Amino acid sequence: MLTVSVEFIGYCARASAYDKTGRMMPYCIQNVFILLGPALFAATIYMVLGRVIIAVKGESRSLIPVRWLTKVFVTGDVLSFLIQGGAAGMMISSDLASIGNKLVIFGLIVQVVFLGFFIISTMIFQARMYRNPTQETSSNVLRWKWHLNTLYLVSLLIMVRSLFRVVEYIMGNDGYLLQHEWPVYVFDATLMWIVMVIFAIRFPIDVCTYSHVPERFKLNGTWGTA
Repeated sequence: MLTVSVEFIGYCARASAYDKTGRMMPYCIQNVFILLGPALFAATIYMVLGRVIIAVKGESRSLIPVRWLTKVFVTGDVLSFLIQGGAAGMMISSDLASIGNKLVIFGLIVQVVFLGFFIISTMIFQARMYRNPTQETSSNVLRWKWHLNTLYLVSLLIMVRSLFRVVEYIMGNDGYLLQHEWPVYVFDATLMWIVMVIFAIRFPIDVCTYSHVPERFKLNGTWGTA
């Protein structure tokens, strides 16, 4: 919900700034909020992987110990978030705009690196589970493969968006991407809207719930009663 609100505020500010190019506040809001929204989406998918691993008792198959998994990736995401947030604010000042632009690129690269490592970690976990499955993988309740495919899909969409932003800022204010409106709506707004819809339809409520249920309630892969 927070992520959707951030994106919504950002694009509302962008729309209001359309014929008010001389006003600083709408530009500042849209620049910061649209840039940072996907980092919150990324934090969500990082937490979902940990839930899936716990639900299928696949801790021993995880590349990173589960107790550190979410912390490692969310820490990287927060680092990227802070770098981009501070840099976006610096870009408002003409004296600091060049430094801010470089920091935004660096923050986006941090996001891409951690997201790439996340995808690799997910693939390794899935391969190990195929080779050495746990009893929980045969559960009729847990759709762990379905959820991993969801994570791959939304990760790819966020990756494409982040790479687009890297290219956009590298090209600079005189580049084609910043000089035209359509790229940001195609390669940012549309991709993040698709991510939102995918999560709304395929949110892993089963693994998020199942991973917190006491063992006595889990009977033969289906919900039971004490």
